[in-house]
Amino acid sequence: MADTLLLRALKGKPKQLNLCNKKLDRVPKIIGKIDCLVQLQLKNNKLQNLPQEFENLYQLEVLNLGNNEFEVLPEVLQSARNLDKLHFFNNQLTTLTPQALSGLVNLTLLNLNGNKLKTLPPEICRLSSLQHLSLDNNLLTELPIEFCALTKLQELHAAGNRLTSLPLEFGFLNGLEKLHLQKNQIRELPESLSKCYRLRVIDIAANELRIFPTEFAALPLKEIHCEENPLLQHIPVHSVQEEEVLSLKEICARYIMRELKDRVSPQAYAYLRRAIRHYPEIRDMLSQASKCAVCGESFLNTWLECVKFVSAKQDLKVGNLHGLMPIRALLCSYKCFNAKGHEFYGVAFP
Repeated sequence: MADTLLLRALKGKPKQLNLCNKKLDRVPKIIGKIDCLVQLQLKNNKLQNLPQEFENLYQLEVLNLGNNEFEVLPEVLQSARNLDKLHFFNNQLTTLTPQALSGLVNLTLLNLNGNKLKTLPPEICRLSSLQHLSLDNNLLTELPIEFCALTKLQELHAAGNRLTSLPLEFGFLNGLEKLHLQKNQIRELPESLSKCYRLRVIDIAANELRIFPTEFAALPLKEIHCEENPLLQHIPVHSVQEEEVLSLKEICARYIMRELKDRVSPQAYAYLRRAIRHYPEIRDMLSQASKCAVCGESFLNTWLECVKFVSAKQDLKVGNLHGLMPIRALLCSYKCFNAKGHEFYGVAFP
């Protein structure tokens, strides 16, 4: 029956072809003759592979292979260099073959919902034009660092997986506008999330989150969904801590960072800049420094993790959420912690 349909289609030279719900267990090789196709619908069949002749569909822009029985992403897709949208939901995918990804450089939408993916290959970064990625209801436990190279990504759906964290480099996704991570096992969001300065919607509901990153309040969010998380509660308990003894490494690092910041002596500033260039390890170490939420000075070790409770409505200005949100704050010393006039609280664990 499929062969007959394709023969008829071949005569008309169609740009769109719908072969959904045909109980197909294969795609006839004659499909390669219809090289004028722009959209091809093959969902709700029993397909497990695509013929090599598929590579002749060089004009194809939209391909829907949802609700089939694919276990791997067909390598022949690497020839589909004009493909813009690929729907591959509800199949049996356990992995994404790097060969198949290599040619999808113009893909802007990829739907992989409802598969069995446990990991994403580093080659995911080859999808350099990707704007919308949906990975809901898979078995993912992590996202590779290379994932953060998808700088054109605007919308990410990864709900219903087994993620426990996000890459520290997540902030490189600075085009991201919508982030849906509900129903995972995420315990902490990366500090670099604050660099996603276009983020408007974040859904982190039903995870294991206790606190939000330090610069979270600076994001231009319109919606936050964070219900069913064990967020820290605002229950103040009085506590005063004695001043600690800093290590020699910490003292030196703080001195260098203070000199670089204040530039009191132009000669000392120039000398330190030159010296640091000759020691990459020191440069990398200083680049990881934090800034004290009270005094504003830089420091290396997270001496004291605190929390500030901000109003979701007044401070974050989101309309869908009310109440207080716990935002992480880092302090350089107990001296700053014991100072009066700030609204930072130490974190007490039961």
